[in-house]
Amino acid sequence: MKSKMKSKALDKIIRDNLSSYAFLVPWLIGFFVLTLYPMIYSLYLSFTQYNVLQPPRWIGLRNFFIMFAGNAQYPRDERFLNSLAVTFRFVFISVPLKLVFALSVAMLMNQKLKLIPFYRTIYYIPTLLGGSVAIAVLWRRLFAGDGVINSILRMLSVSNPPSWISNPAYALYTLILLAVWQFGSPMIIFLAGLKQIPQEYYEAASVDGAGKARQFFAITLPSLSPIIFFNLVMQMISAFQSFTQAFVVSGGNGGPLDSTMFYSLYLYLKGFAFSEMGYAAAMAWLLLVIIAALTALSFKVSGSLVSYGSGE
Repeated sequence: MKSKMKSKALDKIIRDNLSSYAFLVPWLIGFFVLTLYPMIYSLYLSFTQYNVLQPPRWIGLRNFFIMFAGNAQYPRDERFLNSLAVTFRFVFISVPLKLVFALSVAMLMNQKLKLIPFYRTIYYIPTLLGGSVAIAVLWRRLFAGDGVINSILRMLSVSNPPSWISNPAYALYTLILLAVWQFGSPMIIFLAGLKQIPQEYYEAASVDGAGKARQFFAITLPSLSPIIFFNLVMQMISAFQSFTQAFVVSGGNGGPLDSTMFYSLYLYLKGFAFSEMGYAAAMAWLLLVIIAALTALSFKVSGSLVSYGSGE
């Protein structure tokens, strides 16, 4: 009798929520067909040799072995290691610089001045446009040997300015500069955080004789530490996946001398230019592991550095 009553109650709950399930169906189809299945299949492909034209052939851990070790029969992929080094250099330089610049501008935008809403909009525009192909093409022209930057340097009596894009010593730094220029998103988040800091803190510090620098390090930074941490993690994840800028500025080959061969660009070349889809799938899963490990490490380290205002 009790089981019958439970069954009726369950049927009533299902009927009452049937419309909710119906609205969830498109999302569930998208999740399983467009997200979950491709992820599982790409994990399988990472253990295979697959060139699209022929069925995948199981090779076990060979793709990962070639990435880091290699032997006489399957040499180590030196371009992969270079792409990893280039990407780490890009991430560890561009992300801190972008956050410092975004926080600096956010503090300026936090002042009570005329036209501040207009300036906030202007400073956010690079984030909206920076990831586009058009901006990457413009950036390539700006830093070309006969581009605007070198024209200005010649006007300033610099006789022989370098060709930034085609010089391996400078090419990566032009992409770092482009990434830093897209500071609008973390700036808006920093600005929202600055608005939440009580002004009483600064007034009390002024009464105690603390200067602006002391107030910044004793009040602003500790109060913003959760937001700094959030921006750090989000920008790091985004930087590891950078592709468009490197593809356009380098002409699609990571040049010169692979100095702008980002990890995602090399993954694209392996999969779509060289038809090594199995190897590209292995690279994609390795990138997921790297990002997850660095994110976990960031959370581990943040325990002693981030203050949430509740004693945590």
